[in-house]
Amino acid sequence: MHWYEKLNQYFPIEEMKSQEHIELLLKEKENIYKKSEDEFHVMMYAEMEDFLFIDYLFVSKAARGRGIGRKLLDQLKKQNKPIILEVEPVDYEDSDTEKRQKFYRREGFRHAESIGYTRRSLATGEVNKMEILFWTPVNESEESIYDKMRHTYEVIHTYKDIELYGRPYEEVSKALSYKERKKNPGGPDKEPAN
Repeated sequence: MHWYEKLNQYFPIEEMKSQEHIELLLKEKENIYKKSEDEFHVMMYAEMEDFLFIDYLFVSKAARGRGIGRKLLDQLKKQNKPIILEVEPVDYEDSDTEKRQKFYRREGFRHAESIGYTRRSLATGEVNKMEILFWTPVNESEESIYDKMRHTYEVIHTYKDIELYGRPYEEVSKALSYKERKKNPGGPDKEPAN
């Protein structure tokens, strides 16, 4: 099965870029946009100067539990840069969403609680809420992760969007937001009161 078919069968349509979009990224942004694949996995990711962004990570059902996902993440972690990815919030009617989140937590990824992310799908017109997860070798701030995610959105997600889809994705300022969290001495961080 072709790598795009594998991704398309696993990820919801509203999260998928078109095959043409991904192929253009691989060709025209080959210095940063990469593909890793074999019979058991497909991983699309961007390798920026100071961070990595995982666009898609698929491991076939037949190969799950063999440590393939962990090995792929470990290879990226060896670069000693923050790793960022998007994941849909847990939907208790879809057990895969919970499994995905547990997997990434086990691998040391944290939820960027200060970052809000909604993106209108050009395929369906639906607005999807996503969560930003990140792993960092040092104590990287969520504000820094937010800046890196904005860069990813502008360089990868919206790349040639009008040419490819006939209309643009939302501006980055509408898709991503950052809400600074106040520190609560002796307790968990609290969101500021409005």
